[in-house]
Amino acid sequence: MQHSLDLVCSPAEAAHKSLLKKRIAQKAGVSEADVNGFYVLKRSIDARSRKIKVNLSLNVFIGEPFRPREIPTPPYQNVTKGKRVLIIGCGPAGMFAALRCIELGLKPILIERGKDVQSRRRDLKAINRDHIVHEDSNYCFGEGGAGTYSDGKLYTRSKKRGNVNRILNLLVYHGATPEILADAHPHIGTNKLPKVVQNLRESILAFGGEIHFETRMEDLILKGRLVRGIKTQKGEVIEAEALILATGHSARDVFELLYKKDILLEAKPFAMGVRAEHPQRIIDQIQYHGFERGDLLPAASYKLVEQVDGRGVYSFCMCPGGFIVPAATGSSELVVNGMSPSKRDNKFANSGIVVAVELEDMKPYARYGPLAGMYYQKEVEEKVWRAGGENQTAIAQRMPDFCQNKPSQHLNESSYIPGLVSAPLQEILPDAIGQRLQKAFIKFGQKMPGYYTAEANLVGLESRTSSPVRIPRKRDSLQHLHIENLFPCGEGAGYAGGIVSAGIDGELCAEAVVRFLQH
Repeated sequence: MQHSLDLVCSPAEAAHKSLLKKRIAQKAGVSEADVNGFYVLKRSIDARSRKIKVNLSLNVFIGEPFRPREIPTPPYQNVTKGKRVLIIGCGPAGMFAALRCIELGLKPILIERGKDVQSRRRDLKAINRDHIVHEDSNYCFGEGGAGTYSDGKLYTRSKKRGNVNRILNLLVYHGATPEILADAHPHIGTNKLPKVVQNLRESILAFGGEIHFETRMEDLILKGRLVRGIKTQKGEVIEAEALILATGHSARDVFELLYKKDILLEAKPFAMGVRAEHPQRIIDQIQYHGFERGDLLPAASYKLVEQVDGRGVYSFCMCPGGFIVPAATGSSELVVNGMSPSKRDNKFANSGIVVAVELEDMKPYARYGPLAGMYYQKEVEEKVWRAGGENQTAIAQRMPDFCQNKPSQHLNESSYIPGLVSAPLQEILPDAIGQRLQKAFIKFGQKMPGYYTAEANLVGLESRTSSPVRIPRKRDSLQHLHIENLFPCGEGAGYAGGIVSAGIDGELCAEAVVRFLQH
């Protein structure tokens, strides 16, 4: 028989199959010989006390042969002759929209300004080693979007928006480890996600979809309240019956194009700050109360939030055992992001620590209308780039030096490959950001004793937390408020925040296109 069984284990029991099997037999009241196998349904770590626990929900096979967890096969169909749907952007929103289109009988035509995952590696190397930013191929632009080479975290709070497990199952079907179905904070890793992305691409092509790499949308062809197609930088005209716009939060030229075309946009709040980088051992010691985790527990993470002078200051995209990477999309800007490999075994931990940027902060940029936040963001990124030496060298300061307005005479070792330069962050960041960060780090050190340390570098600038622009759409039909067959989608439209939520939104937009075309 199959049994669902919940266990609270020690880290050693959870990590060793033989010990876990013994616990299962004791809980089920059977001999170990009767337990023919099991797999984990859900796994989480409880480190609130010094006695660390691992909570497990298991599917156990007692007295019958073990069968691995089944991953459903998607009902893809050949759509070579289906109605054409243009999808701009081959990130998670665009790719999952394309796959859902295929399930529903539509032919997706994916337009991606960047390169495929393999070719994209060379441009990432150029950023890291030579400080050369390819404006169409970088950590943000290219097959798979920003997530492909910046971590692959899958945790989301968007459970009310759609079926999270469906997205996770599709990722496993395309090569991700089944562990993502069980972990409370699932993670694929930057070393494994490119292969998953390649497999997603192969499914799209195998069933009749199209993907056009190194193809940038330069114009929208409009007729009344409808999009009739697009014009690319190559001069091509590509027609379609509907358009899903899934370009991500950094496609500034797309926002400019929409504004030029009088397509309704809105400025929206976002957040900005720095990357805090600690030795991973410090975060482990804090979170695991000095317990030497070894191979029994994953690299520890953290989540911090504080209200400072009426604004939220919080950790964002925390990367245990990870790296800080250059995430600029233009040659005269400095942006950093974080990532972790699948094993999370680097010696550093980093997290964005960011401050909410509100609409009132954008008033000096009011002449840009709904693009005010985008120009605020752009101006700060360019200022940081100049402060770093007009290349991809990032500005940095040790944490206590920053909070005490002292120059850092030397910086700690860092994972950031292009290198760091000591700079007075409090003089470079906007006052509304810098002053709140200074107060927040002191409070974070009180919440997590040991966090506020001279062994931590603060690295700037973390500014691409979310889109500074929203493309408004109807709540039920997901159509743009004025353009009937335009479906704003994902992070760039202001409706998602990460791989899973973007994938969910992509699927919802594909379903909305079907409803539109059926009328």
